[in-house]
Amino acid sequence: MQVWRGLAQVPDGFGPSVVTIGNFDGVHVGHQTVLRRLAADAQASGLVSVAITFSPHPLHVHCPENAPPIVTGDTDRLELLAATGLDAVLLCRYTLEFARQTPEEFVRSYLVEGLRAAVVVVGRDMRFGRDNSGDLSTMIDLGTKHGFRVDVVEDIHGDGGQSHGRRWSSTWVRELLAEGDVVTADRVLGRPHRIRGVVVRGDARGRGLGYPTANLEPETAGMVPADGVYAGWLRRTRGADGTRLDDPVMPAAVSIGTNPTFGGQTRRVEAYVLDRDDLDLYDEEVVVELVARLRPTLRFDSVDELKAQMAVDVAEVRDLL
Repeated sequence: MQVWRGLAQVPDGFGPSVVTIGNFDGVHVGHQTVLRRLAADAQASGLVSVAITFSPHPLHVHCPENAPPIVTGDTDRLELLAATGLDAVLLCRYTLEFARQTPEEFVRSYLVEGLRAAVVVVGRDMRFGRDNSGDLSTMIDLGTKHGFRVDVVEDIHGDGGQSHGRRWSSTWVRELLAEGDVVTADRVLGRPHRIRGVVVRGDARGRGLGYPTANLEPETAGMVPADGVYAGWLRRTRGADGTRLDDPVMPAAVSIGTNPTFGGQTRRVEAYVLDRDDLDLYDEEVVVELVARLRPTLRFDSVDELKAQMAVDVAEVRDLL
């Protein structure tokens, strides 16, 4: 999949194309269903498939104080978009200047001149252009004017069961992660939820307790769920020297919280790779994937009580994974 970080990177004469537009935060099952269908239909018609998406999320530009946490960072979002079969992604830098484009200006620059869109696939509730002044009818009118067809994709809902037919959405995933319900979140995402970050030095308490942990930097990519102990997987993705790695996943017990037994104040994500005390992960980038939450974060009256509970946690993680 080609990735362009701005219109200037789109090759001259690209297209004709089928284009869709969205934030695609999390690239959940609903996104995947639409994008796979779009890619297949484009290929069958002899067209190329493109998704236009944005970084940062528009709400982080317009109202950062009320912006939602981002489910998936850009690196993982692009990997997940590629897995749907798209030919290309145009990742637009979202700024106030970008947001000042009128609907006509956006359509002409990006859809018509940049991507030579033959078909544009959108949802019924789409809004675009300055002050969100463009809607579905605007896009249809502009399609008639500039010679592209507009296809409307309907909302995709869950299959009953725990979802109760709820619409697949990034908002739903955020709610589930905030509750620590990674099992349901993983089902909505169609994969384990990911947190990506560089391993930094911590207090080395885990090593002293017999469970050396990899501490992720505070600025992780991917929403950090509710405090607690989780079963998950850890995978190295980039060495300390910047070399890309393609390592297999390793089973891990993951702690998210402030280490209240030791009076901690800083919220951390740290992972103990089962049965491995030989790993030197400092300054390496890793991905942690969460499978299940075992328990909430607790404060223990003694280090011995904590060690006993950690042994129980590790045994449960081993059984689950």
